[in-house]
Amino acid sequence: MSNEALLQRLRDELGKEAVLTDADVTASYSRDMMPLAPSGKPLAVVLPADTVGVQAVVKACAEAKVPVVPRGAGSGLSGAANAIDGCVVLVLTKLDQVVEIDPGNRLAVVQPGVVNLDFRTAVEKHGLFYPPDPSSYDWCTIGGNLSTNAGGLCCVKYGVTTDSVLGLEVVLADGSLLKTGRRTVKGVAGYDLTKLFIGSEGTLGVITQATVALRPLPQAPATLVAGFSTTEAAGEAVARVVREGLVPSLLEIMDAASIKASETYLKTDLGAGSDCQALLLAQSDVGGEAALRELAVLERICADCGADLVYATDDLEEGKMLLQARRVVLTALETYGIWLTDDVSVPRTRIAELIRGCEQVSEKVGLKIAVVGHAGDGNMHPTIVYAPDSEDEFTRARQAFDDILEIGLSLGGTVTGEHGVGKIKRDWLAREIGPVGMRVHRQIKQALDPENVFNPGSMFSMTD
Repeated sequence: MSNEALLQRLRDELGKEAVLTDADVTASYSRDMMPLAPSGKPLAVVLPADTVGVQAVVKACAEAKVPVVPRGAGSGLSGAANAIDGCVVLVLTKLDQVVEIDPGNRLAVVQPGVVNLDFRTAVEKHGLFYPPDPSSYDWCTIGGNLSTNAGGLCCVKYGVTTDSVLGLEVVLADGSLLKTGRRTVKGVAGYDLTKLFIGSEGTLGVITQATVALRPLPQAPATLVAGFSTTEAAGEAVARVVREGLVPSLLEIMDAASIKASETYLKTDLGAGSDCQALLLAQSDVGGEAALRELAVLERICADCGADLVYATDDLEEGKMLLQARRVVLTALETYGIWLTDDVSVPRTRIAELIRGCEQVSEKVGLKIAVVGHAGDGNMHPTIVYAPDSEDEFTRARQAFDDILEIGLSLGGTVTGEHGVGKIKRDWLAREIGPVGMRVHRQIKQALDPENVFNPGSMFSMTD
């Protein structure tokens, strides 16, 4: 089938308005938010309105031997949804319905194009809570969250996306529709195919629907902030929190560079003081006196570890203001230049070592590196800042990116905690999981997508 014949078939199946071929328009769908990841020029961008439309696209492209790259909102940070030359970019944002909310069984059925925050708001009306909360939750979509197994600020207590998913509907490479999982609390029938597709970054199939578990709506959070004059003291506080069995709903860390950037951007003083090298932010959502008791234990731990500042509040607006300092870090860093954010997880007892390592990398490459992260689960986001018009600084930023991954692995960590492998960490995936792990990945891909239709070259190559 020629490209023209394929395009005409797609127009016949979806309607001509759903098939975009203008180069200026398709370019806007060709990449995500990761500047390092390569991207190509797609043959077309298609926007089906339902599962049947997705199946039609996959069948047509498979017959024409044209690659399919699934895409959500484009908020990703690994290039996993980036186009390759001559592909069809399959955009799922029109599948945007919350199909069902079942309060009695605390579950919901949702399509991939629903924005995370919109979904959370919808279930809150029923007194329920969908925990996964990526920092881009106000515009990222559920489908992208599923494809990358996204995390967020609440992972320390509630886990990542996969921990809230009961089942999926997935369009396979031959256009057939696979249903995985269950609607029950328990179920162990067969292989856990649901978890296989979550985090597969569009390389095994196209997710068109998800059944997710919901939780009772948490109580209004109480918030704690603690400032430390050394990174090591903050790291010890995190380790003590874990050792003493505390599970706050949020436990975040900011280094000195990120604190300064946020204070400048928000035009406010967090009260950390000029000597503050690390700031911990924690929340408890158990409510009332129980939350204050939990924060009191956190206060004691931070004070015992040498915190210069410890402050707790159950005032909602004050808590939002403190947490806003963490949420705006990436935006605040844009004041200094273009940012490139890394994603590495280390054992929680080694967070301070990672931050110190990033400081050394910063000195080596001569660029600002600010570190924020989910201290409760060890997932750190060192963010490198460079001048947008400097090829030399871009090269140094890329070197810093790789140096940080090297440090993460050396500390017993992993090269991605939530952003995924995509098209920028393929070599690092191979290093982390080894040749046997790579062989198994390729065997799974070969079994489900023998013609390599879905997102070829993302995560790993079939021929390396």
